[in-house]
Amino acid sequence: MFYIIGLGLSDEKDVTVRGLEAIKTCSRVYLEAYTSILMVQKDRLEAFYGKELILADRDTVETQSDEILHNADKEDVCLLVVGDPFGATTHTDIILRARALKIPTRVIHNASIMNAVGASGLQLYNFGQTVSLVFFTETWKPDSFYDRIKENVDLGLHTLVLLDIKVKEQSDENLARGRKIYEPPRYMSIPLAVSQLIEIESLRSTGTLDPEKTLAIGLSRVGGGDENQRIVAGSLKELLDHPKESYGEPLHSLIIVGKRLHHLEVDYAEEYAINRDTWRAIVKDVYGCTALD
Repeated sequence: MFYIIGLGLSDEKDVTVRGLEAIKTCSRVYLEAYTSILMVQKDRLEAFYGKELILADRDTVETQSDEILHNADKEDVCLLVVGDPFGATTHTDIILRARALKIPTRVIHNASIMNAVGASGLQLYNFGQTVSLVFFTETWKPDSFYDRIKENVDLGLHTLVLLDIKVKEQSDENLARGRKIYEPPRYMSIPLAVSQLIEIESLRSTGTLDPEKTLAIGLSRVGGGDENQRIVAGSLKELLDHPKESYGEPLHSLIIVGKRLHHLEVDYAEEYAINRDTWRAIVKDVYGCTALD
């Protein structure tokens, strides 16, 4: 049996009982280590699960899946995934590969940022398409995400923006020379994400992401408890100017607030506002939400 098991958002104790039972039956346990990260190190997971973990990087999962699936038709093997197994298309692909090899598969779900964003106070059924935002370079600034955000904004829906992480990445020079030398991990911060959004808005000029009039909510380490989790709300400009340390440690995510706001969403998210007066003013004057106390 090939299991793909969600680990949740925070630490070793977020695994479900069903997931832990499956892990203990497996002869090989792989930990996918590039689409997201937990808040604890590998040794903490090994101690709690009672199993040695094999780190599976991008190459292993995407191009060497045969290694992971080897003998999975005869013994139990699992791939551990931060969040929920279907949070990334990579995981769908490996399940399809297993099925093509006639290997029995089983998915064990868990919490992910896709539903934990409800911690912001915004209602999940008011979210539209989720988008990903990658690190810009001097020569590469993809902006297709902007069209998806605009579609959501035009419908009044919120947008969850997933921020890029770079783990075990090579520089262009090392890649060209075939040297297996990797850059230090990088995790996109909320201020950097906001600056990139504003940069593309300045080029598109549709007003979709007007820095002064667009509300957003930054989140970090969601599910990590009061000592880790941070939620900060305000206009894009306020988020950009807010002290970087106030956002906490990675991973960070960002929500662009849609105009189909319910007053309960306004009231709940206001608790995290940088400036409550500004928050209320934009909600009333720009978003047209008048059902406020």
